[in-house]
Amino acid sequence: MASTATESPTPGMQDSLDVQLLQALEIDGRAPFSKIAAVLGVSDQTVARRYRRLVADGSLRIVAVRDHEKLGQDQWMLRLRCAPEGADAIATALARRPDTSWIGLTSGGTEVVCCTRPRTRTDQDELLLAKLPRTPHIVDIRAQQMLHRFFGGPDGWLMKHGPLDDEQIAALRPARPAPAVRTDVPQRIEPEDEPLVAALEQDGRATYPELQQATGRSESAVKRRLGALLASGAIYIDIEYANALIDLHVGAMLWITTAPWAMESVGNALASHAEIAHATAVAGPSNIMATAVTRDIPALYAYLSGKLGQLDGVQHVETAPFMRRVKQLTYRPYPR
Repeated sequence: MASTATESPTPGMQDSLDVQLLQALEIDGRAPFSKIAAVLGVSDQTVARRYRRLVADGSLRIVAVRDHEKLGQDQWMLRLRCAPEGADAIATALARRPDTSWIGLTSGGTEVVCCTRPRTRTDQDELLLAKLPRTPHIVDIRAQQMLHRFFGGPDGWLMKHGPLDDEQIAALRPARPAPAVRTDVPQRIEPEDEPLVAALEQDGRATYPELQQATGRSESAVKRRLGALLASGAIYIDIEYANALIDLHVGAMLWITTAPWAMESVGNALASHAEIAHATAVAGPSNIMATAVTRDIPALYAYLSGKLGQLDGVQHVETAPFMRRVKQLTYRPYPR
């Protein structure tokens, strides 16, 4: 395995152990601290202390996420052009909704970008056809349905450039029972699973006794059902963290237009780029939407003019750097 972690920061990283802990939790958000500690070469107490500090200061949160692609449910990317005085309030209102994520302000604070995952067709129609068109200060609405995910969701971004080596990653990767159902068809979260999933959406590391109390099921039943949900891909455990922890400070939305024949090859190429945190095929004037994260603006320019610009089949790229993230997986009021 790689050399043991230290408690001291290294150049280019806020803290090397924090970053190793982030990647370990990205691989298995429910891994025991003892397992993580053994792989990182530190004590259980050190891992627990680092984790609690990151959670306490708002730099880290671990939650369960419903994989709407696996569930066969619609997802939409919204671009809302707003009057400047209304953008922040609109973004905040959207952030409070349980069916939204990855909300940010772009275009000098005049555009709200939002991913929405309505649970039902009624919820979808209410938001897209009723609420948003009647909202003051919204000047223009562009809704693009997500068609196919190239990268993101359960694919951890830190795996592209995190500090852990292959042996450490293999040691941390959780063993999953073989799925009891076909995984090439839409999965289901049964009504009786909702209390379990809801508890994990609040805390992805909730203990089995806590989950037993939340669901009213036996501990063995909770373990069995959680294992089945994870194995099927209906839900996954994800981490939300401050990008400053990994010394990457610039995020940007990319709307990419490709020749139709190149959509698949460009999407797969984006999935391999370290700068890309998420990439999906979308319906609309552009056919791929991606999120790029870089150290600074020069690094973003180098990516746009280099790896991305040189991909065969790319015809047009629209770039909108984030001014501020309003919501990632969960919403926390922005300090003022």
